[in-house]
Amino acid sequence: MFKKITILSLLAVFLLSAGFGCKITDSKTKAAMTPITLTYWRVFDDSDAFQEIITKYKTLHPYVTIEYRKLRYEEYKKELLNALAEDRGPDIFSIHNTWIREYESKIAPMPATITMAYPVISGTIKKEVISQLRTTNSPTLKEIRDNFVDAVSYDIIGNDGQVYGLPLSVDTLAMFYNKDLFNNVGISQAPQYWNKEFLQDIKKLTKQDPKKDLIQSGVALGGSANINRFSDILSVLMMQNGAIMMENNQVLFNLVPPASKDTNYNPGLEALRFYTDFSNSGKESYSWNNALPNSLEMFISGKLAIYFGYAYDLPTIKTQAPKLNFSVAKLPQIEGTPPTNINFANYWVEVVSKKSAHPDEAWDFIQFITKEEQVKSYLEKTKKPTALRSLVASQRTNDAIGVFADQVLTAKSWYKGKNASAAEDAIKEMIDAVVNNTNEKIQDIINTAAAKIQQTVN
Repeated sequence: MFKKITILSLLAVFLLSAGFGCKITDSKTKAAMTPITLTYWRVFDDSDAFQEIITKYKTLHPYVTIEYRKLRYEEYKKELLNALAEDRGPDIFSIHNTWIREYESKIAPMPATITMAYPVISGTIKKEVISQLRTTNSPTLKEIRDNFVDAVSYDIIGNDGQVYGLPLSVDTLAMFYNKDLFNNVGISQAPQYWNKEFLQDIKKLTKQDPKKDLIQSGVALGGSANINRFSDILSVLMMQNGAIMMENNQVLFNLVPPASKDTNYNPGLEALRFYTDFSNSGKESYSWNNALPNSLEMFISGKLAIYFGYAYDLPTIKTQAPKLNFSVAKLPQIEGTPPTNINFANYWVEVVSKKSAHPDEAWDFIQFITKEEQVKSYLEKTKKPTALRSLVASQRTNDAIGVFADQVLTAKSWYKGKNASAAEDAIKEMIDAVVNNTNEKIQDIINTAAAKIQQTVN
């Protein structure tokens, strides 16, 4: 292995220091070996997460240089859109899975084939490096559906059958719980279902002072602005309850599903009612209001028993509250026969700019980094759950991210239109309208939210 690595490294050095030192037989091959630079923009991950991967890619394609840039999440979208508009944008960049349709006109779909130049050692006695053009097929739709977890193909394959990006990981919504608060009231295990036992646990875990102000919350449910990923939590509750979020570009979560046997039961509306009851001081489940701190901050402070979040929250919690006695459990499900698990997917997708001067090389790099060998390197460094089905089994036993990885096979997402931010605003307004006890009927409130989201779909 060491000898192989040494040979590859020396080959790369030789190629770079000797103008590739290749015997080029035709102008097409020579053009393919012209040095280029691909700029790559992302958020959250530092460059060391990709250093090993980029080095391997450089060995295969010495003429391609990858310039990696990490931007702050708060500035990312604005800077990206400005750069693309001014023709100074990156060749490759990451977008959230809910942004794909919004960016569809700005990104280049995956080509059916990619032709790249490779340095090859030729000869038996006298060794020399020659350049060789190779054309490879991109993954088919079947291969993508077979290789990646189901949530991925739903998002990345457009209505035109084109593939608009590939992910490195998929995060899932899970239940973080404070073991000390559970121990103090005699709760030995995290609840598995959204049932009466769950509601009784929340009642035990919620504390009020003599003025009826909440001083300890059993769970961060029921609100909007001060609950991280409130729209994801409500969405998965609706989905678990049987609501159809979107079908054939029609928002349907406000309606009784067409195939439902009980036309008097609206699963989306009842999920909304269940969710908002936790902010209703007249209900036994009351445990949240808009005067409380942000849900993650409250969990870190030790005053919130249950917080719903993602694997990406783990470093923040462990850094800011190193002594907090907490654990992570699977997202509760709706108890039933047969049991059905529905979880929620949240992830980023690597895409190629339509304005890139080197779309084939950019797509070749994305295909390279999303293969199992490279993904393993990335996931080990970033501690994220996998998007590849082949790595789920190995991650299930991981103490840190096993719960999140175990849920990726049953994780789903839904298309929120071409403006995900507007959809989030509509969901926020819907929650707030119910919580604030307006004179509107809950059916009218949910209809209004669905109509607002529908406006951005087509």
